[in-house]
Order: sequence, then structure tokens, then C-alpha cells
Amino acid sequence: MVNTAKPHIDKGKGEVIILLHGLFGALSNWKSVVDFFSKKYRVIIPKIPLTDVDVEDANLESLTKLVSKFITSNRLKNFTLIGNSLGGHIGLMYTIQNPNKVKQLVLTGSSGLYENSFGGSFPKRGDYGYINDRVNHTFYNPNILTKKYVDNIFDTLNDNAKCLNIITIARSAQRNNLSKKLYRIKCPTYLIWGLNDTITPPSVAHQFNKLISKSKLKFIDKCCHAPMMERPQEFNKILKTFLDE
Repeated sequence: MVNTAKPHIDKGKGEVIILLHGLFGALSNWKSVVDFFSKKYRVIIPKIPLTDVDVEDANLESLTKLVSKFITSNRLKNFTLIGNSLGGHIGLMYTIQNPNKVKQLVLTGSSGLYENSFGGSFPKRGDYGYINDRVNHTFYNPNILTKKYVDNIFDTLNDNAKCLNIITIARSAQRNNLSKKLYRIKCPTYLIWGLNDTITPPSVAHQFNKLISKSKLKFIDKCCHAPMMERPQEFNKILKTFLDE
């Protein structure tokens, strides 16, 4: 479960920013955002227990409930909610369910409409080269990745229970298409997207921009699925502009 008593990262003071990581994400994915924005904001990252929940809770509905419980127990309101990949999907579902709590929403490489993920087929778990290639495919410049980052994903997929959770959650994300619900999001929404995203392509960003009424879209060139990791300075600059509006 999400540790509802104490956030895993809680840094800075001021208006609250909540960051939600993706399917293979970690708190460290947001390091540049935390370092930059905690000087002016209170930045909070709950650890979403993707591989630790029981398999019957390995779905978007249950994960959104866990995040909601975390937010309620920490008495957070009128915050900026930022999500990458699956974290964006959870952020969308939370915002649709709790429109009065979210001041503004930021999505980057978010699922919720379409994503090219592991959900369609079982990954080749024992093949390190295959996993390495798939992870590299997620980044425009794979050289930013450490071997430890790839090793962690490889180890996760080679653990039967953890792999089953990952696959189950990925399939849950593909089933939870939000196209008919996005009209319910009324808060300002900012889309920061990698122009070279192969998981949630630019066409997905354009569709989000079309379906969410108060949305603005910015692309980052030479960037794939995790702009805050791949192009941290550009991502933070765009995000700062949005937050300063």
C-alpha cells in the first residue's frame, strides 16, 4: 500500500505539487523536478506500490484509490498534480473523480487514450538483450540510462509475482480508455510531450489537447517518453512557465 502516514518524498514549502511515476518508474525519475521546484513549492511523491499490491488490486481503479487515500490522509487540497505515463493515467482518473481538489493537472507521456506497452504480449523475461532494447526504445538517447536502471527492470520482470502485476496493470491501462470522460476535466491542464515519443506518440498528445477543454500543449524535440528525465532543463522551464501563469 501507499504509506499514507508519511510521503516517500516531501520537500520544500509552499503550494503543493504531487508527482506520480509510471509503470517502471521510481521516485528518482523526478529528481530534477524535485530539486528545481522544492525551492518554491512543497513537492510530494507517493510511492505507488505497483509490484507490491495483491494481483486483484493490480488495476487502475485500485491504484487510483490508493493515491486518493494518500492525498486525503495527508490533508492535501488545491494542488498541482503531475503524472508521467501510467502516473498521468492515475492523475486523470483522480481528477475526474475529485475535480474540486486539483488546481491544475500536468501530463507528460500519459496513458489514458493509447499506449504501446507490454500489455499486448508477455515480455521475454529471461532475455536481457530484449529487455534492454525495449527500455532503450523508451528514451531518445539511451545513453542517459544506467545499467542499474535496466537491471532493476530486468529483475522485476523475472520475478513471477511482480511481472504478473506489471502485465495486469498494463492491460488495465489499455482497458481504461478515458476518451469519453475527459470532458469532465475543467481545471487548467498542461501537456508536456516528447516529440519522439514511441510509447504515447505525439498524436496522443494532440488528442488529449482536443478532448480536455482548458489544455495547452508543448512538445520537446529529441525527446521520447520521459521528458523530465531526458530533457530536465527544458521540462522544468516549460513547467515553470505553466505554473507561473
